[in-house]
Amino acid sequence: MLNYAYPRSRFEPTVLVDLNAKAERERLSQSALKGFFKLVATWKVRDEDARQLLGGLSNSAYYDWKKNPERTLEVDCITRISYLLGIYKALHIIYGDKLADEWISLPNNNQIFEGRTPLAYMLGGGLLAMQTVRQLLDARRGGL
Repeated sequence: MLNYAYPRSRFEPTVLVDLNAKAERERLSQSALKGFFKLVATWKVRDEDARQLLGGLSNSAYYDWKKNPERTLEVDCITRISYLLGIYKALHIIYGDKLADEWISLPNNNQIFEGRTPLAYMLGGGLLAMQTVRQLLDARRGGL
């Protein structure tokens, strides 16, 4: 009987982070929040919209997180921030810095956005919309 195997490769599979493990969330949360607040400042996102991107955070919690990012975030929040940081990175790979930082607030005729801004699309569609924007930009970055 023959055993089949994939050929050896110099590429190693990515080790997935288990966000259900509290230790992993503790390790990632502070840097995720710091990155998020830098990102919304760069994109010039209003605080009200930034709170919505985090999943509908209250005013008081948002400003507390901004002042004191030393906390452990839940899986949903870390996932949202991860998508947004991935979008930021993809935009800076595809476009120059100026357009990359403005793209999120510019009306877009792509059928996904239907003339709305990518920010408005993500605010309306939440986590799944963030995932869609990330996939769109990753596909563009990959040449599709």
